[in-house]
Amino acid sequence: MIEVRPSQQMQSLGVVQQGIPILNQPAEPFDLPAEHAAAQTVIDELFAAVDRIGRVHSFAKGMGLAAPQIGIPRAAALVLPLTADAEPIILLNPTITAVSDETDEKYEGCLSFFDVRGMVPRPSA
Repeated sequence: MIEVRPSQQMQSLGVVQQGIPILNQPAEPFDLPAEHAAAQTVIDELFAAVDRIGRVHSFAKGMGLAAPQIGIPRAAALVLPLTADAEPIILLNPTITAVSDETDEKYEGCLSFFDVRGMVPRPSA
């Protein structure tokens, strides 16, 4: 029996993996509201990908997926919060505007680097 690596499983679900150039390129922002239809199409693709992934792998601690991770070079992401009853968060043209000096370090992973896990420091706010 041939063993399938976790990253190969994610790739079979449509998640771009480490080493593919789209993961290193800036995502193209949407010109809103003019590109409303294009943004909706990308959002629909993100929800479909999350549904596919969720059927194979449970993410009890929440999950996030950016459009480039599914091969779409646009500035959009979908976040499923930790609690099951929370609404999904849709991000279009996300920008970090401020961060706290305080940081918190937690063990986490990435769908596009699915064979790698590690401690990641993040701003607390």
